[in-house]
Amino acid sequence: MQLTDYIPTMNTARSVIDIVLVFIIVYVVLKLLRGTRAVPTVVGMVVLALLYWFAVAQDLFTLEFVLRSAVFVYPFLIIVLFQSEIRQALIYFGNRLRFPVIRRQRGLGESIYDEIVLAVTTLASDKIGALIVLERNVGLRNLIDAGVQIDAKLSYDLLVTIFHPSTPLHDGAVVIQRERVAAASVFLPLTKNASVSRELGTRHRAAIGVTEGSDAISVVVSEETGLITFIENGQMKRNLDPNQLRTLLLTAMEIPVVERKRETTKAMTEETI
Repeated sequence: MQLTDYIPTMNTARSVIDIVLVFIIVYVVLKLLRGTRAVPTVVGMVVLALLYWFAVAQDLFTLEFVLRSAVFVYPFLIIVLFQSEIRQALIYFGNRLRFPVIRRQRGLGESIYDEIVLAVTTLASDKIGALIVLERNVGLRNLIDAGVQIDAKLSYDLLVTIFHPSTPLHDGAVVIQRERVAAASVFLPLTKNASVSRELGTRHRAAIGVTEGSDAISVVVSEETGLITFIENGQMKRNLDPNQLRTLLLTAMEIPVVERKRETTKAMTEETI
């Protein structure tokens, strides 16, 4: 059997779609792996594959047998080594598909944004470090359970009090679910992105890490500089003023305008009936 027997004929639209989908998947996987610790591992696996091809071509039976036996271990090895990357890839695809059936994100009340912005601005002016995480579609129950559970209505006074250096809960992050402070003193997974600047401390790395492993957004106040940083999907927007921060929060948390209009129309119809 020749190699050409495995190459599909390009005479149908199905073949074109097949190749395009494979290209997209490979491109996204390479994009996710770029700058992570997985790159050297992938390179090592490619080297082993080339070594196996060399062993077959040169009739090196012992080496071929050893490498062929290792193939059965590869699936488990990939799962163990790339578990965080696999989870990140699945979340990446899920966030971008955005099926209306599973999309349950809803915006917060207008006053909630004001409370968050006011608290962050106050903490920044006093150069008090803070890390606030806002849950969206992907649940953060595993992080909440590991912290100190509060389940209290979000307010300016509560946030400022939690992050004050004299309180036992100031270390770690605050996780917000809907309009409530779910937990405080939550320790988050740090980002594994090697391209993140070394100037950033643990607080910023944790804020990036939680947005890489979920669709949550985070707000960081630096205790060294007092700068405000907004992070979404691992991407940072730094040195924000209160108006910029509020706009970013509204954009990230509010439901789409079309969906909002649809719900408003539905509510008006129900009232009429």
